[in-house]
Amino acid sequence: MDRDAILQKVIEILKETIDIDDSVELGEETSFKDLGADSFDLLELVTSLEDEFELTLDDEALEQIATVADAVDAIFDAR
Repeated sequence: MDRDAILQKVIEILKETIDIDDSVELGEETSFKDLGADSFDLLELVTSLEDEFELTLDDEALEQIATVADAVDAIFDAR
């Protein structure tokens, strides 16, 4: 799976996991903080991403995830 495919899947899972208004444009620069995601939302998102991509993100990678691009990079690197 290439980076663009991972990006699209992360955005899809993000929309399913966090209650986001349909008018909000999501892209690589989108910050989870700006979306109003709390720690529970982020935990649920990470769990969904790990299940979808069949991987485990280590604690160091998790600490670095603040944007959609960060999540994509963490997944891409962990594969």
